[in-house]
Amino acid sequence: MSTLPNCPECNSQYPYEDRNIYVCPECAYEWLQDSGSNNSEEELAVKDANGTPLQDGDTITVIKDLKVKGSSLVVKVGTKVKNIRLVDGDHDIDCKIDGIGAMKLKSGFVKKVG
Repeated sequence: MSTLPNCPECNSQYPYEDRNIYVCPECAYEWLQDSGSNNSEEELAVKDANGTPLQDGDTITVIKDLKVKGSSLVVKVGTKVKNIRLVDGDHDIDCKIDGIGAMKLKSGFVKKVG
């Protein structure tokens, strides 16, 4: 099994080495070998709609009805989402919502619980 790190962009497990960089074949992201993939996660500062900082594993609540793109489903106001994962990008929260499945949410439409 490979000891190369997963891609920090798409979390692909198939990066390869090219001289002094790693290259992801799935998203074409390139990063230096000596830079750890955890640096981007440590610098990632995501805040909810109220300005409260969010962290991996937090529980959040949806503050607005959100239509699920490509289907007739709607994530209702007050839906509680447990064990979120922060990611870099347009939609900065990865999560699983009961009855809907895997979702990406924008932090501006959620608030931290507790």
